[in-house]
Amino acid sequence: MKKEENMADVDDEVVALELTPEQLAELQTRAAKADEHWERLLRVTADFENYKKRAARERTEAAQFANASLLQKLLPILDNFEMAQAAAQTAQVPQTGIASLQAGIAMIQQQIKGVLAESGLEEVDATGKAFDPTFHEAVSQQETESVPEGNVVQQIRRGYKLRERLLRPAAVIVAKKPAPEPAAS
Repeated sequence: MKKEENMADVDDEVVALELTPEQLAELQTRAAKADEHWERLLRVTADFENYKKRAARERTEAAQFANASLLQKLLPILDNFEMAQAAAQTAQVPQTGIASLQAGIAMIQQQIKGVLAESGLEEVDATGKAFDPTFHEAVSQQETESVPEGNVVQQIRRGYKLRERLLRPAAVIVAKKPAPEPAAS
């Protein structure tokens, strides 16, 4: 019962509260500012959502077309391969055709190496160097005295780095000491 009486007193106080015209004007001003801030918040939130969608779309497009400039540089090389094939098929003298085909292929190889080097590709040359598992993949060992033990005797497949990141290790044969021959009795 006491709770209901307190509620009735609160209701009476609220009804009895009168605002002066200055207070009413201040409340109206504050309400207008609150509405303005709310609208601004909605616009900023919408702009941010649009920004996130646009950034995600741009990242996707960048990933899809990241290799576009490299591929554009490789297209003339592809054209040269096609011209070399056509020249080899139409060669009159077989030896001349083979020599010109070899020269053409060598030029195309140099052109490809140049484009890839421009793009940051570096060869990992392992021949004669100490075996380094960071850059080399040992496929076998060979007994030899001509190369110090643990050094690369032969590179079977070249390795490549893109700037400082290894793309493919060089496949190598590593030197080991020859086994001692058993003493003859």
